[in-house]
Amino acid sequence: MEKNGSSSSTILAMRKTIWVSSMVIFIGYFMMWIMMPTMVYKMTWLPDLRAKLNSTYYGTQGPNLLVYTFPVLLVAVAGSLYLHLGKQASHHGHEREGGEKSRTRRWRQPVVVRGPLGIVSGIELGFLLMFMALLAWSYTTYLHVGFSNISPAQIEEDGGKLWKARLDSSALRLGLLGNICLAFLFFPVTRASSILPLFELTSEGSIKYHIWLGHLTMLIFTAHGTCYIVLWGVTESLSEILKWQHVGVANVPGELALLAGLCMWATTFPRIRRKFFELFFYTHYFYILFVVFFILHVGIAYACIMLPGFYLFMIDRFLRYLQSRSRVRLVSSRILPCEAMELNFSKSPGLSYTPTSIVFVNVPSISKFQWHPFTISSSSSLEQDKLSVVMKVEGSWTRKLHEKLTSSSIDNLEVSLEGPYGPASTHFLRHDTLVMVAGGSGITPFISMIRELIHLKTELKWKIPKLLLITAFKKSSGLSMLDLLLPISGVPADISDLELQIEAYVTRAKEQPTKENIKELQTVWFKATASDVPISPILGKNGWLWLAAIISSSFVAFLLFIGILTRFYIYPIDHNTNKIFSSSTRSVLNILLICICIAGTSSLAVNWTKKRNATETTQINHMEGMSPRTIPESYASNGDGELESLPQQSIVQSTNIHYGERPDLKKLLFDCKGTSIGVLVCGPKSMRHEVATICSSGLAKSLHFEAISFSW
Repeated sequence: MEKNGSSSSTILAMRKTIWVSSMVIFIGYFMMWIMMPTMVYKMTWLPDLRAKLNSTYYGTQGPNLLVYTFPVLLVAVAGSLYLHLGKQASHHGHEREGGEKSRTRRWRQPVVVRGPLGIVSGIELGFLLMFMALLAWSYTTYLHVGFSNISPAQIEEDGGKLWKARLDSSALRLGLLGNICLAFLFFPVTRASSILPLFELTSEGSIKYHIWLGHLTMLIFTAHGTCYIVLWGVTESLSEILKWQHVGVANVPGELALLAGLCMWATTFPRIRRKFFELFFYTHYFYILFVVFFILHVGIAYACIMLPGFYLFMIDRFLRYLQSRSRVRLVSSRILPCEAMELNFSKSPGLSYTPTSIVFVNVPSISKFQWHPFTISSSSSLEQDKLSVVMKVEGSWTRKLHEKLTSSSIDNLEVSLEGPYGPASTHFLRHDTLVMVAGGSGITPFISMIRELIHLKTELKWKIPKLLLITAFKKSSGLSMLDLLLPISGVPADISDLELQIEAYVTRAKEQPTKENIKELQTVWFKATASDVPISPILGKNGWLWLAAIISSSFVAFLLFIGILTRFYIYPIDHNTNKIFSSSTRSVLNILLICICIAGTSSLAVNWTKKRNATETTQINHMEGMSPRTIPESYASNGDGELESLPQQSIVQSTNIHYGERPDLKKLLFDCKGTSIGVLVCGPKSMRHEVATICSSGLAKSLHFEAISFSW
């Protein structure tokens, strides 16, 4: 016991050291962005860097690789070690981790609820204001420096018109400004990111940052392109549109990048995305064209400034591609009367994940290219050989899946998964009371939390918060979602010690349905095929260490190969003048080497992991057949039906059903007792806004709104 305590203290100290060091590097990286537009950087720092770092191996690319690419990749490697140590610490004590006070807890309360940005916490608003201040500072400083450097010769070249020279300078600086947004654009969509957890963020919770940055990026780049077209028009130089310069900035690739970006941007607005999701989904693959043509437009040396975010995204994307090639073992499916489905997959015992994690699901027989995110409803602690997801019929894809699952002829279904992805740790154990507010299928993430808490309470005998689940359904059939609170198997025989209270509201039904109108839950069992494998971590149990190895080794390999290529092929031709060797050719060679290094190191790591875990990953976990369960009649009949089991009886007895009314969330939340009450919400926008408004009102200081996003 003493040894474990000493080990935990050492791990926590190492994690703190890594976190502090990473923050110092990040602050230094951010300071470079602040200094970049200034005359000091342009006239003093940059010449000194080039004088010291320009070499026959890397040329003008070297300084940007060192100043902008290397620090971010170093933080990513440090973050991987930080997360690996966190995983080790959880083995020594989940309670310690759960009871840890968040460094930014007070700042995570919502300060903006209703508006175009949705629910925004204090820390999010702070970072947003800082980023907007960086953009404003950068552009005004760029303009000041640019206008002061406009020479009489340049004015003469523009026909003696000062405003034309200033328009040229302003358009160029807009491009530099857009590059700042582009540099941060890919961090939020790197699903297995080792940087986001350093800031207590998750990929699914950071999607809104990607949306904000995406709109800013395209707005600025559109203004950048428009200004140049106007300039070429008034100076009668429209032929510039068709120029692909041999060296320096190339116009045609920039126009193609802007065109690809506009195609993506046009489908991202909420109404279009919801109505034409498949159009949005497929046009988003234009990001490949956008980035490639952007690099060809500005050259690889300048592109190294935005490279690190995209580099980490490429590693993550290729690892997801390798994982998606496997067909996972679908064991069973539970079909609910409310058109919801629970899919149960076989998983390796070595795969662990935190509550509220998500997976991306692909069913090739419906669409080979569409991947849809769904929240995991199972607990890896309670169900070590099974992973479950719940999905509701809401669109054409889920409608087709529901039709397949309810077909009498189906006995096998090909499914591929990517993930799981979720928070590195959970902090809900620190609260005295935990309130979960759900609307319809929004109950799904809370199912995994309740199952995890059942394990902690019954198996590990830990103290857990009091639980209040407030859920609302339109129809009585939605009550069948409550039957998913317990898994098919593996639940402890007695969960009576679990302090759980369920307040279920049926808004469109005035009274409980009769027994004749209650449809039964259906369970479908699937046969295994030789190609089916259990879900397993793509990089094994030590996945974060492998990720650190891939990031570092691929970058070292890239530096080695590009150094050799530059020294023995490019330098003898160009001699670091950047005036002879084609900029586009140099960019293409760099892109190819980056792809080769990432694909090579990632494939080696995945194949090595597969060999070490061959026994576990090739063995199909066959779950024993059992008779399908049905919905306890007591959910609809107030306890008149026969109860199936003691665990189910405990759930039913703790449930109050209210017909024909909506929950009074303000009263329910203010009636909660405790010094620290965590409030989680998942449901319609109006419900989320109402809960956030109540928690941020200051009328009940014990209410703590947990800024966890459950939708991708």
